[in-house]
Amino acid sequence: MRKKLQGVNTPEAKNLLSLAEALVKKSVWIMGGDGWAYDIGYGGLDHVLASGRNVNVLVLDTEVYSNTGGQMSKSTSRSAVAKFAAGGKPLAKKDLGLIAMQYGTVYVAGVAMGANDMQTIRAFMEAEAYDGPSLIIAYSHCIAHGINMTTGMTNQKAAVECGHWPLYRYNPMLAREGKNPMKLDSKAPKIKFEDYAYTEARYKMLTKSNPEEAKRLMVLAEGDTRRRYRIFEEMAREENTTAPPTTGNAAH
Repeated sequence: MRKKLQGVNTPEAKNLLSLAEALVKKSVWIMGGDGWAYDIGYGGLDHVLASGRNVNVLVLDTEVYSNTGGQMSKSTSRSAVAKFAAGGKPLAKKDLGLIAMQYGTVYVAGVAMGANDMQTIRAFMEAEAYDGPSLIIAYSHCIAHGINMTTGMTNQKAAVECGHWPLYRYNPMLAREGKNPMKLDSKAPKIKFEDYAYTEARYKMLTKSNPEEAKRLMVLAEGDTRRRYRIFEEMAREENTTAPPTTGNAAH
């Protein structure tokens, strides 16, 4: 357009040339932590995901309010110790991705770069290409986990290997083609949840202060992990029998 307008001295051409930057397609990304996405900002996030607009959201999930001193969030896993959960969190982690999938029009992915960097890149590319709301939830190791931060990528890998953090991509465009929109990119758990958890102080410290409660919560946390993976596994196996959803801006 700029080339065509060169040498055209009409007021209309000059006005159009001044608007050239506004005519370029924008890539819009919203970034935040789990405290915002799962808790205090969840109402706003849900509103954006339900809007059908072409907006991408990246949640850096540390499973705790990292920026304000390490308080428990709804993303905190059962049995983990945090502020306001000194005796270990008694309830299971909220599944933000599974909730977003219920709309059928939101691209959703769970990624952990330390476990599979190519799957992470693929998820970002698909989210960017999808004409509608996208949500990427990224495992983000944190000093509040009580780990050596130089081994953070190893912890990410262990979180995936125990099934605590499934890698998946839910793409509504596949449903429009009559295919299953759910792709599970991680394998079945090959280590126990506690093998991963007890490498981090946030889980280990409860074994010192209250070993019996730590044991009880760890059994429940193991069950949470296995149950969640089975749900994702079943979703990935199902044949797509639903009508193709209206996706993204087509709804407007």
